Amino acid sequence: MEDEPPGEPEGGRPGGPLSWFRSVNHHDGVVSFLRRTRRALPGDPEFGDPLSVDGVGGPRAAARAADRLLERNAATREVSLGALQVWQALTERVSGRPANAEATLVFTDLVGFSAWSLDAGDDATLRLLRRVSQVVEPPLLEAGGHIVKRMGDGLMAVFTDPITAVAAAVEARRAVKLVDVDGYTPRMRVGVHTGRPQRIGSDWLGIDVNLAARVMERATRGELVVSEATLERIPDGELDALGVTAKKLRRQVFAPKPDGVPADFTMYRLRTRYQRAVSGDDGDQVY
Repeated sequence: MEDEPPGEPEGGRPGGPLSWFRSVNHHDGVVSFLRRTRRALPGDPEFGDPLSVDGVGGPRAAARAADRLLERNAATREVSLGALQVWQALTERVSGRPANAEATLVFTDLVGFSAWSLDAGDDATLRLLRRVSQVVEPPLLEAGGHIVKRMGDGLMAVFTDPITAVAAAVEARRAVKLVDVDGYTPRMRVGVHTGRPQRIGSDWLGIDVNLAARVMERATRGELVVSEATLERIPDGELDALGVTAKKLRRQVFAPKPDGVPADFTMYRLRTRYQRAVSGDDGDQVY
């Protein structure tokens, strides 16, 4: 009998089981079929790409390991990722469907932080950020919010209900006003917008996320600004209970149109009774 080629198992001969498996595993038709099948499974059909496996959690950690170990463009990869996709959907209730659930997004940051930190130095800056985090995050978390990411002097949080989101934002801004670091009290601006963002892994993306960030940018002097989509979901009685009033923001005639915001996108500034008493006006402001 003729000897086997060195290192070549019997199943690896042309036509053998191993050869057949390798052929099927990398067959374009089989891989394409499995990818289409994944779109019918629960969860994110693109699970396995860098965005979908970012963050913590068993399925995402397993997917990151699988990405390093599994062959590209292989049936075994699609089967493995399909199983992890279902695992993620069952344990984290993640959906890749277009009909995303409505959510309220909250963006915050500190007004004038960069200029202050340049003079204050690293030690004072770190103390300020820690102190702000200590007073801002508890009201958001206790109200049922989820902090998606921290961005230096600000953060992004998501809520299932706009009323609790606004109430938590009011409480967080009130807490920041009590912070003092070397005689400096920061001013925090907050933007709130309600829409249907897309959850990918541990992050949230999409047009509504961009709009929420633009809403925060309009709170130029450390204010609380909400979109019309958020405000119309809050009854007047709830605003009274929160002790705030809403005033529509108007754009100056010759001001440039903000990027990334529809022409008919409307925002409102929420002011507390204390703010109105101190300013002595009705809260109107022209941008």
